[in-house]
Amino acid sequence: MSLDSVVAAVGRGGELRAGGTDVTARQHTGRATGPFVDLGGVPGMRGMGRLPDGSTRIAAMTTVAEIAADPGLRAGYPALTATAGGLATPQIRAAGTLGGNLLQRNRCWYYRNPRFSCFQTGGDGCPAREGAHLYSAVIDQGPCVAPHPSSIAVALLAYDGARVEVHGRGRLPVAQLYGDGSDPTRDHLLGPADVLLAVELPAPIAGERAAYHRAIGRAEAEWPLVEAVARLVVDADSGVIAAAAVAVGGVAHTPLRLPEVESALIGEVANPATLRAAAEKSTLRCAPLPQTGYKVALLRDTVLEVLERAAGVSCDIPRHARRAD
Repeated sequence: MSLDSVVAAVGRGGELRAGGTDVTARQHTGRATGPFVDLGGVPGMRGMGRLPDGSTRIAAMTTVAEIAADPGLRAGYPALTATAGGLATPQIRAAGTLGGNLLQRNRCWYYRNPRFSCFQTGGDGCPAREGAHLYSAVIDQGPCVAPHPSSIAVALLAYDGARVEVHGRGRLPVAQLYGDGSDPTRDHLLGPADVLLAVELPAPIAGERAAYHRAIGRAEAEWPLVEAVARLVVDADSGVIAAAAVAVGGVAHTPLRLPEVESALIGEVANPATLRAAAEKSTLRCAPLPQTGYKVALLRDTVLEVLERAAGVSCDIPRHARRAD
């Protein structure tokens, strides 16, 4: 199938299907009804390569497993590959795609249950806000309190200049996929007929250190309660942090970059006091719901975890949870 025929099919009401891991789950509950338009056979929709300016393009149908395992990406973009390698299960990483991960729907049990109505299913309310919302947002962006589910989006937000290529719309900053979270009807801002073609990453930064960590409710194969990505450049002689990027997920209706944490790091020596002070700032925007107050401390500790790993500094904090990715 050609890209033009895919665009025509979704324009007639079809729903795009990439790896199928999310669409199939929604189909079982009636939240995805088709007809489905498969992207698997579209030429040029899979693979990755370095561009003349040093940046890297990854096609949307490239699997999460391929991203995690690629030696070139591991060397140049360790935050992305660590995130890709830490999400879901080996089976899902083998089937799930870059584009599918970025554009998947949220995991709120009210949205997923056909017996309930919410903003995302054409209703006029958010039953999670007044109901059972243990896994919902701790940073309140608007009417819908379902956290955004894309781990890859968190990693991409940490790369200044990362863009998505969308058929008919050109190249957009990654943040423009999600907006500010105030629209409760959508998990991303692409239209039904928009086809995400690829992601472009800026040229790698020499000497970058990176880490990804997700806090989860069981040992493995679980959606994150909170997840964080950190990218640092630390001067080898002075120990001063020359550049920092920190992004988080599982805490708001969109993935978020944390400039308040970054500004507390840049220009400071990478030591326990600096990392602790920066991690504390990750909670400044928190406005927890009655059942999500636990995420405030979990957010701080998850951010501290990735800062410690990226900086190579141990803060040795009592009761500081260290859970396997």
